[in-house]
Amino acid sequence: MTALTIILQVLLVLTSFMLVLSILMHKGKGGGLSDMFGGGISSSLGSSGVAERNLNRITIGSAIVWGIVIVLLGLIQRFTF
Repeated sequence: MTALTIILQVLLVLTSFMLVLSILMHKGKGGGLSDMFGGGISSSLGSSGVAERNLNRITIGSAIVWGIVIVLLGLIQRFTF
């Protein structure tokens, strides 16, 4: 394994973890499983508009970096063998 491959794999794990956490932190829109089990009560206690926008930016940024890392790892694998 090259150093670039190891760095990209570590970055993939970190961005995957960040993506999962940021998606789970989003406020629910209602009508899903969370409402069925009583999650609709706490939906009014959600974050403010600025915090939600920043969370959206973090989520989109993490998703873009994750996608680029996946493509780079695929290209490295294709051209090294």
